[in-house]
Amino acid sequence: MQRLTGKVAIVTGASAGIGHATAKLFAMEGAKVVIAARREAELETLAAEIVRAGGDAVFLAGDVQSEDFSKALVALAISRFDGLDVAFNNAGTLGEMGPSTGVSAAGWSATLATNLTAAFLGAKHQIPAMLKRGRGSIIFTSTFVGYSFAYPEAAAYAASKAGLIGLTQALAAEYGAQGVRVNAILPGAVDTPMYRGMNATPDSQAFTTALHALKRIAQPAEIAHSVLYLASDDSSFVTGTASLVDGGASITRM
Repeated sequence: MQRLTGKVAIVTGASAGIGHATAKLFAMEGAKVVIAARREAELETLAAEIVRAGGDAVFLAGDVQSEDFSKALVALAISRFDGLDVAFNNAGTLGEMGPSTGVSAAGWSATLATNLTAAFLGAKHQIPAMLKRGRGSIIFTSTFVGYSFAYPEAAAYAASKAGLIGLTQALAAEYGAQGVRVNAILPGAVDTPMYRGMNATPDSQAFTTALHALKRIAQPAEIAHSVLYLASDDSSFVTGTASLVDGGASITRM
């Protein structure tokens, strides 16, 4: 049996990486998906792929930093599929990297705007739609960086992603009694364009791989299955969690 049959899901950051893999998996599991990212061509390709496989998808390109875009995604879910049950607020950026004393105020603000504020704006408009259904599941993409491991020269990224854990807990406490669950996944290193941007040399990749007890990095589809669990009724008594999906990075000491 498909685990998301009859459900409607929004997936942001769907043009690549974890979001791309999760949108495909959600559709395979019966969800009608609204996919979002900045790159329209990639979204169009993904939506067509989902439809060819027998799924149902619609896409909207835009910037998650815009509250109007968050509103538009929910409106699209309602107009096309008559409601909203699941939201995977996954869009993110590495932001400005480098020694913390050299990070610009603009770079800091832009990173928080994409990784933290945009997630809040998404949930702000997703929750009322879920309340109309009497239930729902929101998932944020945080990270092990700044939680169980400190990466140097990634202060804005770490702070913004750590902030998502606090947001997760606040929303879970606020809306749990009304049937809306809120959780965050904390992936370890995943083979995505963002990972390759942060680990551009063989030495860096070897160092990052060694951080994990499994001595490898994840593929996006592996993370997608953890998101599916939190989206589905299999996790009906799970809310407010910071769920490590980190290949054992949190237990490994080099």
